[in-house]
Amino acid sequence: MKYDVAIIGGGPAGYTAAGEAAAAGLSTVLFEKNALGGVCLNEGCVPTKTLLYSAKMYDTIKHASKYAVSAENPSFDFPKIIARKNKVVKKLTAGIRMKMTGHGVVMVAGEAEIKGRATDGTITILCGEDTFEATNLLICTGSETVIPPIPGLSETEYWTSREALLSKELPASLVIIGGGVIGMEFASFFNSMGTEVHVVEMLDKILGPMDRELSEMLQAEYVKRGIKFYLSHKVTGVHGTEVSVEKDGETFTLHGDKVLLSVGRRPVTKGFGLETLDVEPFRNGIKVNQYMQTSLPNVYACGDITAFSLLAHTAVSEAEVAIKHILGKAGEGMSYKAIPGVVYTNPEIAGVGKTEEEVRSEGISYIIKKIPMSFSGRFVAENEMGNGVCKLVLLEDETIVGAHLLGNPASELIVIAGIAIEKGMKAEELKSIVFPHPTVGEIIKEAL
Repeated sequence: MKYDVAIIGGGPAGYTAAGEAAAAGLSTVLFEKNALGGVCLNEGCVPTKTLLYSAKMYDTIKHASKYAVSAENPSFDFPKIIARKNKVVKKLTAGIRMKMTGHGVVMVAGEAEIKGRATDGTITILCGEDTFEATNLLICTGSETVIPPIPGLSETEYWTSREALLSKELPASLVIIGGGVIGMEFASFFNSMGTEVHVVEMLDKILGPMDRELSEMLQAEYVKRGIKFYLSHKVTGVHGTEVSVEKDGETFTLHGDKVLLSVGRRPVTKGFGLETLDVEPFRNGIKVNQYMQTSLPNVYACGDITAFSLLAHTAVSEAEVAIKHILGKAGEGMSYKAIPGVVYTNPEIAGVGKTEEEVRSEGISYIIKKIPMSFSGRFVAENEMGNGVCKLVLLEDETIVGAHLLGNPASELIVIAGIAIEKGMKAEELKSIVFPHPTVGEIIKEAL
């Protein structure tokens, strides 16, 4: 069984590559040992957003009186919220499978193992008792949760995002270790559901590399809602429902019905025979060029395995570039200039391009254009007493290099700024575009 393209991993990078390759007429085989759709669809992006939308609906109903609407004693059915999440995942997984089948992708369920690369470049892969050969290989094995060596953790029944998404019971209290994107999205969800939430973060801010000013504004909003934050704190032990934390030599204990671990993810590099290829590493993943080629020209790596972005939409774009390169149509290759990052809290926060902290640290002269979201009539109409900000980072010649938004629907608006940054647009060019009125998106033009 010989194929033009073999792909290991059926997540966003893998299924995108498979669909693109097969649609272009390349014989394609896709290996997936768990569920098609990968972490993103099954235990990441999609299920968390489904839960967060239920939480947002509940929040909206609880505060309906702000909009002169009466809704007495709103409640929710937690098991049904989880069941709806499962239904959404099942529907989307079936859609991907249908797309793969429609394009003629050969899907193999099982653990693929790379057996080696011949002198002519042919790659041999074993899966079960079957042997496959491929002219080109795409490694799209994704990432896994980082489990730090915290004393007592291995003897504790803690949650990762996987267990949190499967639970049908709502904990009365929750300690979240890690205040990054995953930690804050779960903090938002469980806080809306009425759980007492504690967030412990080693850094002096939540949301890692995202704009500090907006991150602090979001944190302040959640402090008002009752979440307790412990920044610059180190977890020194986890024993059952007790989490020991330390700052400046002082130690104390937090108690939670459940403990959620969300300190980051790392590329999956073991368990599929990668060592037989001897590709050049990068950080804790695989090094690639702008066409997603590894140090072996017919071996490509896309998605989290590259240890660069660890975002589903980056993985999709990388997969498209890889297949285009195999087809001889890659152009300039992959651009990372405008990769949007979104946190689906309520309100949402999103950023693309450079932050103010980045340009300052690089010694670049820059201009900040900043305006409250309340300068948008649509935002005021739909966010009673709502807070938010639109912050743009420009070079001295007014080329837009960064954009950061706090306020709904930041996730949908950030693409406007992303296009401007990717295309190297100056302020006057973007201002010349006609924005519909009234929309929240007008805030970008207003800021300029």
